[in-house]
Amino acid sequence: MDRGRRIADWENWIGQHLRLRDLRVFSAVVKERSISRAAQRLGITQPAVSKVIADLEYTLKVRLFDRSRRGVELTTYGQALLRRGNAAFDELKQSVMDIDFLSDPASGELSIGCSEAIAVANLPPILLGFSRRYPRVSLTVIEVPPPVRNLTALYERTCDIILVRLETNASNHPFGDDANVEELFKDRTVIAVNKTSQWARRRRLDLADLADTPWILTMDNTFNRDCVMDAFQLHGLPMPPVVLMSQLVPLRAYFLAHGDYIATFATSILRFNAELYDLKELPIRLSDRVSVIAMITLKDRTLNPIAERFIEHIREFTKSM
Repeated sequence: MDRGRRIADWENWIGQHLRLRDLRVFSAVVKERSISRAAQRLGITQPAVSKVIADLEYTLKVRLFDRSRRGVELTTYGQALLRRGNAAFDELKQSVMDIDFLSDPASGELSIGCSEAIAVANLPPILLGFSRRYPRVSLTVIEVPPPVRNLTALYERTCDIILVRLETNASNHPFGDDANVEELFKDRTVIAVNKTSQWARRRRLDLADLADTPWILTMDNTFNRDCVMDAFQLHGLPMPPVVLMSQLVPLRAYFLAHGDYIATFATSILRFNAELYDLKELPIRLSDRVSVIAMITLKDRTLNPIAERFIEHIREFTKSM
């Protein structure tokens, strides 16, 4: 062993001269305090064990064992190798256990990035079903505010998957060539009221009937708001009075459930929240425009098994939508 070897060379030197098998044989000799018993323990011949120990001592240029009739005893150098060798084996064992944990399709961790609206309105039944199927999975939902313009959370591994709402086909996404963008389902904007509203009992309605009723809308320059504006312009009507503007689905749904208002929601959001807030969709078609809920992952990056199971689950869940 070159005592003057630079530290930067140690990694290459160790890789060329020390093998895990040699350390395993060395450890067996230490435990058995005998070369012959170590050979029996390992299922190899005594000369093979002796050669491994001799080669190690030759490579390291030190004596690892003192031999006597009572067996072998570690030298100071042998004690140093044992201490560090055990630490190396412990780390390697832990890494194998980590891999086993990560490759277990029934347990692990999963981080999902999405907007607050998707997290509140679309995700709960999806996550609940997944959690019941895989109760040992730890789920994390991270807010990725719209509009999503980059995939930093994926690149930095903050998220395994990102869910977004797009106002275009998934094939026309703006995220670059290294993004896998899969369309899960299409949404359109619908009009809703609470079930006790005067409008809920009407069988025939058109947009003009609702022009003077206070509306609950999303903010300017949002997909839902644009659909409402397009519809009123198409019918030659002025925009209705607005009692509340918010992107927060629970806030809009709560207001609607407790007053005679009109509100708009994406079809999927209304589906998951209608029973909770006693809401009803009105039979008025606002627009033919649709938005798309899409799932984003990175190309050429191996997903952990839990992420793969979640993708299968969300595909199955949203198939009917």
